[in-house]
Amino acid sequence: MLQWYEEHGHNASLTCRRFGVSRDTFYRWWRRYQRAGPGALEDRSHRPERVRQPTWSPQLAQAVLRLRGAHPAWGKDKLVVLLREVGWQVSTSMVGRILRRLNQDGLLAKPDLRDPCILRRRKTRPYAMRKPPSYRPEAPGDLVQVDTADIRPLPGVVYKHFTARDVVCRWDVLEVYHRATARAAAGFLEALLERTPFPVRALQVDGGSEFKADFERACQERGIHLFLLPPRSPKLNGCVERAQRTHREEFYQVVELPETIGELRQKLRAWEAVYNTKRPHQALGYQTPEAFYQRWLTKQTERG
Repeated sequence: MLQWYEEHGHNASLTCRRFGVSRDTFYRWWRRYQRAGPGALEDRSHRPERVRQPTWSPQLAQAVLRLRGAHPAWGKDKLVVLLREVGWQVSTSMVGRILRRLNQDGLLAKPDLRDPCILRRRKTRPYAMRKPPSYRPEAPGDLVQVDTADIRPLPGVVYKHFTARDVVCRWDVLEVYHRATARAAAGFLEALLERTPFPVRALQVDGGSEFKADFERACQERGIHLFLLPPRSPKLNGCVERAQRTHREEFYQVVELPETIGELRQKLRAWEAVYNTKRPHQALGYQTPEAFYQRWLTKQTERG
């Protein structure tokens, strides 16, 4: 905006109309720019120069803390009555401010408000956890999503298809088993670690029983983070859900499925190689996962 102002005869009114700002705002920015250059236009703190300081005494704060410790479910309206009974001249709003400050300082113990009459399940996931919002995959292997699907090659025959997809470079590892058990999932984890060209740092799975017990222990032994999806949220595993559809449409519905699971595994392994090294991927700018990964390695080498 300031560049446009300088290029059009320093006409402030015309500039303000063009960019939809008030003259006060424009001149404030212009003065800051004149004093210190473009850096002065960066956002600054809006914290007041004078911040209101606590007006209560440490003794009052300790009295509030003691009462709240004795009655953890009571708020400022009840506590102020008790304080006044023992001689404190204090307002309800001040008690509220004291409670807020104590909470900010980590001095308030949060009460356990769970209903004791409700039977709760024992924790059955000693290692798996929810993915923290701050965890963001940036490199191949930072997050691999895993899922299963039913495959029916013949009437009355049901196999379990496992797919693992890296969310960064879209590298897939595929396997098929007779059943989706924790032992089969642990075996799939071994195949995944062998057939990815990068180290796997974290896996994300749903709450299926196949991803418990042996599978969870195998992740813990190898130091791989295991992130568990919340119930009824397949959209959070969107990459591997889309992969399941791709392999169903481009492999299972196209090839002539063999009668034995051994032959099916061989064909599936060949398709996995085609997918990772020959099939252009739209989300990767029509590169293959292998080409994308090699380019990523080159960029990391150039950055040193």
